Amino acid sequence: MTSGDKTGSADKTLSPDDVVGRLRSGMTIGIGGWGSRRKPMALVRALLRSDVTDLTVVSYGGPDVGLLAAAGKIRKLVAAFATLDSIPLEPNFRAARQNGAFELMEIDEAMFMWGLHAAANRLPFLPVRAGIGSDVMRVNPGLRTVTSPYEDGETFVAMPALRLDAALVHVNRADRAGNGQYLGPDPYFDDLFCEAADSAYVSCEQLVDGFGADTVPQTLLVKRHSVTGVVETPNGAHFTSCVPDYGRDEAFQKLYASTPWPEFAERFLPPGGDEKQYQSAVQAWHEEQK
Repeated sequence: MTSGDKTGSADKTLSPDDVVGRLRSGMTIGIGGWGSRRKPMALVRALLRSDVTDLTVVSYGGPDVGLLAAAGKIRKLVAAFATLDSIPLEPNFRAARQNGAFELMEIDEAMFMWGLHAAANRLPFLPVRAGIGSDVMRVNPGLRTVTSPYEDGETFVAMPALRLDAALVHVNRADRAGNGQYLGPDPYFDDLFCEAADSAYVSCEQLVDGFGADTVPQTLLVKRHSVTGVVETPNGAHFTSCVPDYGRDEAFQKLYASTPWPEFAERFLPPGGDEKQYQSAVQAWHEEQK
């Protein structure tokens, strides 16, 4: 990590393309949110428009994984699942995986969390019970176990740290210094993604000049010391949910899940497009459905 990447209260505002301009092919990228909930989709769409590829993606997977897989951007995926929530299995993930398009490290949800904790604390691994007695060791032959040095002598999975070159997360509100606030019912693990990464980029529904005295401290999930850049992207989690600002766009998600990738990409994610073009195309499609 370079000095000054995540410290101080300077203005850290960037555009989506600025963020992607700092990413490089071959990086390990962590993407926050959960399934089809509060994903940093505007940043993912900017990544789709770039020439960045050969990525290791670390995610509680949703359409972020599906889009990047369909576009051939993923070399390796580390995930506990890839779901659209109301649609159980992410279709573009499924197609890419069935075609052997990328390597997969499939782990338990708790193992994933502790891998982020290990990285956030700059530890090589953390011992976890999750995974013991399951096929997780069989499908991940590189995993190792450790034995407690104390009298119990218990055996644990040695979950390796999920160190990230960069993290992308989305929150409801953020200030220019990089403090991020979630307003929905679940923080997911966005703070751990940021702390596990060498650089972290937070998109938000709205930039604010400060948080009022009545702000519940626990909602200030993401702290400026762990953030490199902040991007204001209204509707930037679409088509995933960003409660309470908006719910998941179920109609559009069904369209995404049922439309062949080339056709979907041509209409909503064409070469030379941008986030404004995407949002306009979505609005036009909704108008057609009336």
